[in-house]
Amino acid sequence: EEVKNLGKAIVDNGYIICCGGRDGIMAAIAEGARSSKLWTGKEIIGIIPSGDKKDANQFIDIVIPSGLGLYRNMLVARAGEACIAIAGGAGTLSEIAFAWQIGRPVAILDGSGGWAERLGGEIIDHRRDEPIVTLNSVEHAIEWINEIVKK
Repeated sequence: EEVKNLGKAIVDNGYIICCGGRDGIMAAIAEGARSSKLWTGKEIIGIIPSGDKKDANQFIDIVIPSGLGLYRNMLVARAGEACIAIAGGAGTLSEIAFAWQIGRPVAILDGSGGWAERLGGEIIDHRRDEPIVTLNSVEHAIEWINEIVKK
């Protein structure tokens, strides 16, 4: 439920979501985004691993069928101004690492589990001095995004 609320809040605040476009967390954040009164049908981008648009979840507005398989994770990491990781397995881990390496601000949603939870507060390597930010609520996430965009 918190993931849906985050998706809604992101669109409520005038931002666009880009995710991997598949099921699970990606579908939940997209579904939440669609519940925003500001949703117009252009706010949710899904970069999917296959070359077939039909593989995207039903809540994605703009499907990018990359045909790149797992390599599409770099595109997901690069697409946004900031990266919020939620739960996740190896795909999320790779997106966190890519975002870190290319200098994107990286945060995790606290309490979501998976690799996101394990990496909150960590400094991954020598490339950066600041740790991965831990966001403890939807409100905190929006405050963090607003700070990123202001810079």
